[in-house]
This record gives sequence, C-alpha cells and structure tokens, in this order.
Amino acid sequence: MTWTIFWQLALGFGAISLVSVGGGIAVLPEMHRLVVETHGWMDSADFARRFALAQAAPGPNVLVVGLFGWHVAGMAGMLVATLAMTLPTSIMAFGFSRLRTRLAGRAWLRVTERGLVPIAVGLIGASGLILAQGTATGWIPVVLTVSSALFVWRTDYSPLWVLGAGAVVGFVLL
Repeated sequence: MTWTIFWQLALGFGAISLVSVGGGIAVLPEMHRLVVETHGWMDSADFARRFALAQAAPGPNVLVVGLFGWHVAGMAGMLVATLAMTLPTSIMAFGFSRLRTRLAGRAWLRVTERGLVPIAVGLIGASGLILAQGTATGWIPVVLTVSSALFVWRTDYSPLWVLGAGAVVGFVLL
C-alpha cells in the first residue's frame, strides 16, 4: 500500500470536515462523492451498508468515516480518515466557541446562525437521497425506503424498529 492512499484519505476527509455544517451526516453526499465516485474505493451499496452499520453502533455519527478508512487501508486508514474528519473541525469549534463568547448578543451573529439552519437541513436531506439511491435498486427497496422514512417521521417509535425490520427483510431477500 502506498502513502498516496493515506494522503487521499487525509486531504479528502480533511476538506470535507471543514464544510460539515450540521455534523458529519450533513456531508454524507460529499463523502459518497469522495469514496464512490472520485476514487472508486467502494460502490453505493457498500457505502450504504457501512453507513447503516455505523448508525447501529453506539457513538457519534462520524464513526462511518472510520469504516470507510478501514475499507480502504485497514487500521491505519481508519485512523487517518477519522483524524482527518474530526481534528480540523474540533480545532475550529474550539476557536469559534471562544470567539462566540466575545461576540455574544451581536445581531449579525444571530442572523448568521439562523441562516446556517436551512443549509444544514438541506445537506442532511441530500444525505438521505444519496443513501436511498444506493440501496433502492428495485421496487421492494423503494417501498421499504419510503415506508421507513414515513414511519420514522410520523411515529414516536424508535428508528431501531426500522433497522431491525430492514435486517429481517434483507435476510429474507438474500
């Protein structure tokens, strides 16, 4: 394995981390572009499976980056991808929190923060579409995707019920 892959992981996920307004899930389409479309490290179905596995695990959503790095370059790839995704934003968040304390109460700051909300919502919506496209390859998956989204949106039940039902349906269909 060459150092090139580690640099690609570090630069790719480092750049993505700098625009992750709304968290790691908000930039999932950009992660898809990096690992599936640009480098071809996996296909859309593998991407969606790794995302589902990361969501089932306890911990932050950004764990999916470690799974992508692991797939590409093993343990070292996992560490590089995870650090590249978390370190730049951690440093920026620390710096911004100090700055925000000094700027608290300024009207332009409130306007800016409110303006970022629709951007985050749009990015998260785009993430859902990318995942749906990667998994919905026939009419059964499309029906399951739509009904799962409606179930999570319209009920107070845990999304883990959808995950469990998807696992059962996936087992039956394979």
